[in-house]
Amino acid sequence: MGPDTAEHGGVGGAPRAAPPAVEELELELLLEGIHQLHGFDYRGYERTVLRRKCKAVMAQLGLATLSALQEQVLHEPAAASTLLRALYVAPAALFDDAQEVSLLRLALGACLHGAALPRIWLADCAGAQQAWTLAILLEQEQLGARTEIYATVANDALLAEAQEATLTLEQLAQAQVNYERSGGSGKLRDYFVFEGERAVLAPALRGRITWASYNLVTDASFNEFQLISCRRALPDFGPVLRARVLRLFHDSLTHFGVLALDRPLDAGDRLAASYQPLQAPAPWYRRIA
Repeated sequence: MGPDTAEHGGVGGAPRAAPPAVEELELELLLEGIHQLHGFDYRGYERTVLRRKCKAVMAQLGLATLSALQEQVLHEPAAASTLLRALYVAPAALFDDAQEVSLLRLALGACLHGAALPRIWLADCAGAQQAWTLAILLEQEQLGARTEIYATVANDALLAEAQEATLTLEQLAQAQVNYERSGGSGKLRDYFVFEGERAVLAPALRGRITWASYNLVTDASFNEFQLISCRRALPDFGPVLRARVLRLFHDSLTHFGVLALDRPLDAGDRLAASYQPLQAPAPWYRRIA
């Protein structure tokens, strides 16, 4: 039996799946390697989610095992960048979630109108288009000029990607369809400037978005906010990390501020008594204590 057959061992040369215990060990070693070498701690994330995302990267790179992925991540910067991007929340598109847009409109009226200088935190922001959606909604609600959006992402590569983002004219046309489905009227083009065949959010609106690299796993509260949204990233967190992040959000949210989550707070959660639903059954809450 040749070396290649011995390694892969599958019928017709197909890769043989590692036993579950071995695969579990491989995943833990990969996460530890990412943490030690690159400084990103995914050890508190849901293993099912991590395994699915890692296997998608393995297929993309033509790798048979998590150990092979670990070898590339430790030695090839491009492979590490590919994996880190895959482990992060999937990028949003402009007005891609009609329910979220509807709830945002409600939340902005509920928590921002009474604040002198409102602040909103998009934690683990799903890219420039999620922040742009919010900036446009604020402008329409006549709150844009006095509201600051803080959009944080996990690393400098994602930060640069968000700050340099543009749209094709085709993407803007699709965004117009999404916008109308979410109850919007008028033309999204009015909020953009054009550079040849590309569109970018108008400077006056972009200037209201502060981008920063921020680690939800390790970093402390850095400001006080009237609205915090982390709906897209929270599903990836394991129970311990989720509890830690919810505590962080609680410490960062003003009284009567709004917290937008991915699922309802557990009745047994110690923080649950501090919140009331903004519009049940959606997991958006107003802090009352």
